[in-house]
Amino acid sequence: MSATDWNPLGTLGVQALKNMDRSRQARGVDMDRAGHGPQQTPSTVIHAEAGFTLRRYGDADAGAGGAPLLIVPAPIKRAYIWDLSPEVSVVRRWLERGYRVYLVEWGPVAEGRQDAGLDDYGDRMLEACRGAIEADGATEKPIVAGHSLGGILAAVYSALHPQHVRATILLESPLHVEPRLCCFRPLVEATPHAGRIAEAFSQVPGAFLNMMSAIAEPQAFQWERVMDRWLSMADPQALATHLRVERWTHDEFPLPGKLFTDIVESLYRHDEFMRGELVVGGRRIGPRDLRAPLVSVVDPRSKLIPLAAMLPFHEAASSARKLLLHYMGDVGVNLQHVGVLVGRNAHARIWPAIFSWLEALDGAGAAGGDIAALPAAALAESR
Repeated sequence: MSATDWNPLGTLGVQALKNMDRSRQARGVDMDRAGHGPQQTPSTVIHAEAGFTLRRYGDADAGAGGAPLLIVPAPIKRAYIWDLSPEVSVVRRWLERGYRVYLVEWGPVAEGRQDAGLDDYGDRMLEACRGAIEADGATEKPIVAGHSLGGILAAVYSALHPQHVRATILLESPLHVEPRLCCFRPLVEATPHAGRIAEAFSQVPGAFLNMMSAIAEPQAFQWERVMDRWLSMADPQALATHLRVERWTHDEFPLPGKLFTDIVESLYRHDEFMRGELVVGGRRIGPRDLRAPLVSVVDPRSKLIPLAAMLPFHEAASSARKLLLHYMGDVGVNLQHVGVLVGRNAHARIWPAIFSWLEALDGAGAAGGDIAALPAAALAESR
């Protein structure tokens, strides 16, 4: 694929991809009718602006007095992957631990608008969420957690506003582009400046992003999903989760052209965040600007977000306390990339390890002492 290939796309090609988005969304509605939709925790919208809303889970007294958690999903598909069903809901795990749980629910921006970029998603919108959380009665700084591209936004916000973040949790997030190992790098190098693509679409359809992902890493987006379906057949709970994730994969919305351009050019083509050269909100930031306690979770088997996409950033961060966890996958998650959110092994091992580490962090802070490494084979603490 070369730069000249984009010109023949034309109006018909652009419209075809937008129509594909609509057909995929209609198929998702059919899956809802078949009983494969999410089973979400009750929530209340406490803040809304163009492009996003902020939800608080549980009733007004849920987690009262507890530390707030701000969940930052990837701004491509609907956020309920964090709250898919009671058995595998990250939202419920945090509520059970007494936290006040808030989630940024991204949505499509107005048709024709494409000027919302990293300045908006990584700074202004998340800062508005922090203000709304404070106005909602939270008295402590929030823990900020993000997955995939949402992890990039969480890391950007934490680097810009370290004084407002209690801890940062990054889950399988592409924070460093190692040219030899990044599956998207050949595709990026073979395409024109992302601004030209964004201009063709105005808002980049989810179908286009899905197509590019499948081309870049067919194993993760095609073959592993087929295999997971077969492996789930003998386990009703695994199959139910697999089908709910399948429904979620059809629940997407277009990406603003400016955000698409910022991600492709600043992060994937030039690796500016890792190099300390990413400019957001008029400030130049990198991993050394991230100073809050840091948890990074990576699947070392993954070709989509390999260890090299997270470990250098994790090590370069200025955080005095760091925790690195290896997630080794699950059956029944459909996409292994979201297994850390919906997998039974993740809920049995990864999230309890994170909670234990945070509790130890609080204890050490209160006592003014040090934190010993936690005795679990799946994790490693670094200083």
